[in-house]
Amino acid sequence: MTINAARLQSHFEAMSLIGKLGETGTCRPTLTKTEMEAFKLASSWMLEAGMTTRIDNFGNLVGRLEGTHPELPVLMMGSHLDSQPYGGRFDGVAGVLTAIEAVTKLTEQGIKPQRTIEVISFADEEGWRFNKGLFGSRGILGRLEEGELDRTDKEVITRRKALIDFGCDPDKFKESEYAPGSIHCFLELHIEQGPVLDLANKPIGVVSGISGPLWWTVKLKGMAGHAGSVPMPIRQDALVGAAEIILALRHIATQIPGAPTVGTVGTMNVFPGSRNIIAEDVEFTVDLRDIDLNRRNTYEAQLRGQIEAVCRKHNLTYSITEDWNSEPRYCADWLKQIIHAQCTHLNLDAPELMSGPFHDAMALSYATDYAMIFVRCKDGISHNPLEFASYEDLALGAEVLYGTMVEVLGREV
Repeated sequence: MTINAARLQSHFEAMSLIGKLGETGTCRPTLTKTEMEAFKLASSWMLEAGMTTRIDNFGNLVGRLEGTHPELPVLMMGSHLDSQPYGGRFDGVAGVLTAIEAVTKLTEQGIKPQRTIEVISFADEEGWRFNKGLFGSRGILGRLEEGELDRTDKEVITRRKALIDFGCDPDKFKESEYAPGSIHCFLELHIEQGPVLDLANKPIGVVSGISGPLWWTVKLKGMAGHAGSVPMPIRQDALVGAAEIILALRHIATQIPGAPTVGTVGTMNVFPGSRNIIAEDVEFTVDLRDIDLNRRNTYEAQLRGQIEAVCRKHNLTYSITEDWNSEPRYCADWLKQIIHAQCTHLNLDAPELMSGPFHDAMALSYATDYAMIFVRCKDGISHNPLEFASYEDLALGAEVLYGTMVEVLGREV
């Protein structure tokens, strides 16, 4: 193995202490003192690898190994160091630390690449603090939306203020954006966050693409009334309507056995919220994802039809707000071929699989070719302190990433 597996493990162990939650959990919110502590630690390793470091105006940590031809588009690698509020030790972290290790080994071997390499820990990939993720990776491409700086966290701190407190200048975003064509390609290693590799007993997978997520907020309105006196046949119970829609979503998402479609209702608010009052208002979220856009579009139409029918049945009114809509994003064939070749070289039988969760790579896909390497995680558990990937598997992933990086750098420029 080329990379230093012991060093990589020590980096994971050191990073896991920052924002430590219980024995194995992590809470490292974006744009906080905790994330800054993580950035300082990662930055120290970047400096040891021969990189210069900076935090840009979007809150991204950027390590840069200057190439002998710095005018060439950069090879970019990385992921994120922020975590879910009840998260694990490997989500995002794996992509940053393995990229640092790959560059460290490149430097130790005295290889001076023609292309500049940048390793980035993107700001707010997770999206839970301000309810909008992939902030740093969308930001560098000029793909932020209206009003994102005005979003607030639960303490009513705006993203703008959080950025300023972090040392960034939101008025200078343009200085941190990348010009079209300035990124040669993007590589991201990540734990799978699903059970496919674990069930197949395969340590490494090659990602074929990222499912396109469709996010809605659905609001149903009925009529409140006394739970003991309003006859069942004339009730306008918004919660009953919501329950039927949730079951309809599950039926729609599972109508083709074996298809990778997933549909989820993850949050719900009920008003007035009393045990003896019929629910008048219900608000819930819908998350529908598929790697096949035509199928997802068909299912979206079916779900809209079901919502209309259920509301008509129970004499409810409704509204649907679209919060996020991205088509599936497929990995570049030429990069997948390189990754497969690296896996073959290491005698790894690495299957191709899609990613249900989205990653910073999805944002980068709108600007450049990208590819992802998956590392198996135990029982497919993620966004949970029980999240676990073995250091042996992570070292294998780092080795595949290193070989892929070297091959990309060695191609004609």
